[in-house]
Amino acid sequence: MQKDFLQTANTPRRVVVTGYGAVTPLGLNSAESWAAIMDYTPGYRYCDKSAAGIKSRFYGLIDHEPSLKGVPAAIRRRLPRYARLTLASAREAMQMAFGDDKPEQHYDLRDCGVIMGTGWAGQDETQLHYEDYLRTGMGSPFGCFFSMPNSATAAVSLLWGLRGYQNTPVAACATGTIAVGDAFELIRNGRASMMLAGAGESLRSDSAVWNIDVLGALASEQEEITRACCPFSLHRNGFVLSEGAAVLCLEERESALARGANILGEILGYGNFSDAFDFTAPAEDKIARVQTIRHALAQAGIAASDLDYINAHGTSTPLNDLNETEAIKIALGESAAYATPCSSTKSYTGHLIAAAGSFESIVCLQALEHQIMPATCHLDAPDPACDLDYVPNVHRPAVLNTTLNLSFGFGGANAALVIGRGK
Repeated sequence: MQKDFLQTANTPRRVVVTGYGAVTPLGLNSAESWAAIMDYTPGYRYCDKSAAGIKSRFYGLIDHEPSLKGVPAAIRRRLPRYARLTLASAREAMQMAFGDDKPEQHYDLRDCGVIMGTGWAGQDETQLHYEDYLRTGMGSPFGCFFSMPNSATAAVSLLWGLRGYQNTPVAACATGTIAVGDAFELIRNGRASMMLAGAGESLRSDSAVWNIDVLGALASEQEEITRACCPFSLHRNGFVLSEGAAVLCLEERESALARGANILGEILGYGNFSDAFDFTAPAEDKIARVQTIRHALAQAGIAASDLDYINAHGTSTPLNDLNETEAIKIALGESAAYATPCSSTKSYTGHLIAAAGSFESIVCLQALEHQIMPATCHLDAPDPACDLDYVPNVHRPAVLNTTLNLSFGFGGANAALVIGRGK
């Protein structure tokens, strides 16, 4: 009996997705965002910030925040914009996962945790209230919370009384995927039974935008929207900065089935390795990216040839798109790499920064549900050096069982998730 118990205790648990939510420039929820992609509608638009010395002209902005009605004022008033977007996404995810039930009806809340990441947190609000302080000698009494990177994590934990594991990853453009991956590992290893995981970002102030624009990372296209974000194209010239949030609800599979949850997909594998090369440029040797992909596949127990679709990081920057293409070829082997369609849905959303990976995980789940691969739009002039099947311009129906989501961030962060149908 003791031997049997140890075998059970040491067996990794299966982790499924039972809910998700998103707020993006494409829509105020995950369904609207998916519908916009299916309608080939980009979420970014022309916006002239030249008066502030900013060269980039296209941004993905959310005009109307989703309502946080019902959220106690003690929580709501302390949240910067990125955290409000994250909390709204978490509410959608929880509604999808639990309906009108409360998590404590099914779980000990000490087994339920929160991982909400961000790249730059409430930078806009911090600057705004500092300027108020300089002008009047008094800032906001909530200023401390606006600048806390874990304000969204705290808000989500507080709203549902989730008293288990809590963390706040900050890993630039790989943050959302790392949040989901870390939550997967916690449940897989028995540390938690249910986790909310995701990320949010909102950088709208001239100062915040200038900080990125001055690096030469943002799209330099001045007029034509189809060239503002065109991953893997000869015309690519930088990424389009967008705001948004996306959150997934993960559960241990047997517990989810026992409570009658609808299984939306399964996290099968996770990889996370560091370039240790540069603050912004990807490592030329591609070792970390390759190992990230291979580790995720190995943990999932699948071969490269078993992949049906890859949601690429695909930022529309000259360095990333070529480096990513080459890394995929090395990691999968050229035969599987050329045979596996991959696309960049940043061509619709722009770059959601921290939230990119968690939203693109949702895109993988929606692709599995609808059995369709979203196209890379604006890919009319492919770069000959980027020569994989990027599903150019037209969505492609397909039999999809296993997908791979890739995210790479400033600071050398690399993360990958293998996501399956979970049936």
